[in-house]
Amino acid sequence: MHAVTSQTHALSINPATGETVGSYPYETAAQLDAALDRATAAFRTWRRQPVGQRAELLLALATALRDQAEAMAQMITLEMGKPIAQARAEIEKCAQLSEWYAAHGPAMLAPEPTLVDNGTAHIEYRPLGPILAVMPWNFPVWQVLRGAVPTLLAGNTYVLKHAPNVMGSAYLIKAAFQQAGFLDGAFEVINVTQDGVSTAIADPRVAAVTLTGSVRAGMAIGSQAGAALKKCVLELGGSDPFIVLNDADLDAAVQAAVIGRFQNSGQVCAAAKRLIIEEGVAQAFTAKFVEASRALAMGDPTATSTYIGPMARFDLRDELHGQVQATLNEGATLLLGGDKVEGTGNYYQPTVLADVTDQMTSFKQELFGPVASIITARDANHAVALANDSEFGLTASIFTEDPAKARQIADQLETGGIFVNAFSVSDPRVAFGGVKKSGFGRELSHFGVREFCNAQTVWLDRK
Repeated sequence: MHAVTSQTHALSINPATGETVGSYPYETAAQLDAALDRATAAFRTWRRQPVGQRAELLLALATALRDQAEAMAQMITLEMGKPIAQARAEIEKCAQLSEWYAAHGPAMLAPEPTLVDNGTAHIEYRPLGPILAVMPWNFPVWQVLRGAVPTLLAGNTYVLKHAPNVMGSAYLIKAAFQQAGFLDGAFEVINVTQDGVSTAIADPRVAAVTLTGSVRAGMAIGSQAGAALKKCVLELGGSDPFIVLNDADLDAAVQAAVIGRFQNSGQVCAAAKRLIIEEGVAQAFTAKFVEASRALAMGDPTATSTYIGPMARFDLRDELHGQVQATLNEGATLLLGGDKVEGTGNYYQPTVLADVTDQMTSFKQELFGPVASIITARDANHAVALANDSEFGLTASIFTEDPAKARQIADQLETGGIFVNAFSVSDPRVAFGGVKKSGFGRELSHFGVREFCNAQTVWLDRK
């Protein structure tokens, strides 16, 4: 009933109303071929353009994003239900990302001397070619830009295959690149089926692949990239631990936990999904957390006062509700919410599950929606064991007033990122990515610039 695809078109469904707001015909094999031709032709020129000039275009991109910010934010809200204030913040974050890489990125691509005796060897960072990017719907602009900006700065071209329910956002991103003056073909958008993605991965014009999405999608894309002997970066799911120790600032921890769990209606990979609370403060934390969660404004995503909007897809709400019901049947306690909201919109009540154990569904699986699970730990060591007892390893948070204890715990956590006395974020200044079934490879920082580069050794006058 509420599918986001058809056999011939990608469909955008307004999750606040259930109405179809966009229908985008899938491209033919000839259209895909033409897009890859444009990306390949652009690469030949783009890679030779001085990195300083590519950086200047990133500044122009920041301007274009701000010029189109309201239209882009409204499209995000229309297509996937993100509250408008958060959608506007997403666009501004992308503009700041572009400015940061314009300022700091060129130095990351400078030739790097090596330690040979005569000092004549160095590493050059050479672009690979057109990069196929398969991107998700939950941050329709940020997810794309955080990969595209450093990838393009490095001299690659970028071929975006976006989620079918946010194709309107995809074309607005392309318009921003065009306004900024990027070379035709440097940023391409392809609207293709899964078969089209497979065709693109196998095509010799595509140099490498990046995916942000589910574990299942990562396994499919990763296996196809491997069969084609192409590098890939996979940013997959997460069930991030949010550890609160007895000496933590409880008010700060609660505030961070609420934002970390319920921003973007809980549809975030790197989010506070498993709240692991040391038993000395578990009762107090839980009471404060439930109170703060109950106060969140849920409703029309176009209203600036709304914090929780509808979930992006109706099928995912059904899946989430099944996970909640399974956890309750396994013995968890429902403290808040726990059900769909009646009506045409795709809303799910902010939900808090307590008395969750390591054998329950909401502990073992990723819950991608406005549901928090509270787990009590006997002590710090038990908290670490619970945190690591997951097939995922994206990010983690630790709340404690003892810096030495925070560092000791951080050294033991099996995640790609750790945030002390803060909820998880992605920021261009630091690397972002995971381990275990959260994927491999890194975005952002200098890692994001060099991830799709050939680190080429140049040794002159070897003796």
